[in-house]
Amino acid sequence: QVQLVESGGGLVQPGGSLRLSCTASGNIRTIYTMAWYRQAVGKQRELVATITSGGITDYVDSAKGRFTISRDNAKNTVYMEMNVLKPEDTAVYYCYADVLYDGIWRVNTRADYWGQGTQVTVSS
Repeated sequence: QVQLVESGGGLVQPGGSLRLSCTASGNIRTIYTMAWYRQAVGKQRELVATITSGGITDYVDSAKGRFTISRDNAKNTVYMEMNVLKPEDTAVYYCYADVLYDGIWRVNTRADYWGQGTQVTVSS
């Protein structure tokens, strides 16, 4: 009943920038924490950045100073601006949302949702 759709990945040279977007749709009442995770080949999924509904942010150490997470609550959208990208940032990036929504059979249902993933490749 809730979908997250991501966009903005791609191929970029080291030192370049990308902006990821993720929009939630459905019978949404409230979105609590939103976040970006990433998973590189052969590695576990890693939390990159989080943002609460009130705008409080947190980052993994490797992203601090280079990535900025933000959200537009009116659009149910989370963004992540990524600057000074490095080859080690190469991964599939997934958005996450903690959502309160009205389901078909029950109202005020709270659940975690994930986007489908978008590939970010940093290479010369």
